[in-house]
Amino acid sequence: MNYPSDLKYTKEHEWIRVTGDEAYIGITDFAQSELGELVYVEVETVGETIAKDEIFGTVEAVKTTSDLFMPVSGEILEFNNKLDEADGDNPGLINEDPYGDGWIIKIRITNPDDLNGLLSAEAYTSLVG
Repeated sequence: MNYPSDLKYTKEHEWIRVTGDEAYIGITDFAQSELGELVYVEVETVGETIAKDEIFGTVEAVKTTSDLFMPVSGEILEFNNKLDEADGDNPGLINEDPYGDGWIIKIRITNPDDLNGLLSAEAYTSLVG
């Protein structure tokens, strides 16, 4: 499994890549491997401000559906159109490239202090074994 050291992680298996006051969020390599082949991603919260630990969307795999949780409070600016059924419709990008083309949302961080409670790559690796 791959857990890039430049990202922060949650116990719910989301990652966040911070660039200034904005960030990209997706699910970890561990999460996508546990879920299996992803067939649908739903994010209907673009334009909304979502609090840390609140649900911002769902991912659907062949066997199950899983909620997506905000790692930090923020305004959702964008949903990755490559995953969107109206555009690219390729949720499998999350399986193929969870930290690159498989990102799910872009946000504007509204409470930077939330970043302090996230896990490092080392801590996340310990969590998932």
